[in-house]
Amino acid sequence: MTDTRLSPDQIATLFDRLAEARPDPRGELDWTTPFTLLVAVVLSAQATDKGVNKATRGLFAVADTPEHMLALGEEGLREHIRTIGLFNTKAQNVMALSRLLIERHQGQVPADRAALEALPGVGRKTANVVLNIAFDQPTIAVDTHVLRVCNRTGLAPGRTPLAVEAILEKVVPPARLRHAHHWLILHGRYVCKARAPACAGCVIADVCLFDAKAVA
Repeated sequence: MTDTRLSPDQIATLFDRLAEARPDPRGELDWTTPFTLLVAVVLSAQATDKGVNKATRGLFAVADTPEHMLALGEEGLREHIRTIGLFNTKAQNVMALSRLLIERHQGQVPADRAALEALPGVGRKTANVVLNIAFDQPTIAVDTHVLRVCNRTGLAPGRTPLAVEAILEKVVPPARLRHAHHWLILHGRYVCKARAPACAGCVIADVCLFDAKAVA
């Protein structure tokens, strides 16, 4: 982790470059409604988006609302998501949150952080993803990719996701907040990878403060 932060001008350049490279960044989970997005994000904890998409293809064909999810039942849900890590716990959470959405929110996913975090299996990161993608709110979900990119580059050095999120909310140019979440995740997933960062082809290599970057 670097102890040095990028300057405001460097941060502006960083996001300009990421925006140019990915003008229309999108999450990689498949979804059609706020409910299917919420379920997909809950299922994605400690799992790959590709693996989740494979499991939810059949699931969402039969259970794309809280009512349909409850009708499917926990055992039926487990059969669809058995290939995903921690599927037993996730099945319990999805059934419980589906029930609470009906009881508290008329079957609709709330566009409110506190209400989302009150649902089983929904933490701050999941709430931020749903608020950003489903409701166009300028939230930033800090996962392992974002944490790594922010610390390596000097964009927002911090030891915890919450600390990094707080810094990002202050330093990201307002016009870039809406998509910052996706730019950073995708950059970390495909370029600034954990074990073999592709520094030589990185569009922000010249402003990045990563000491060990290999650009030869």
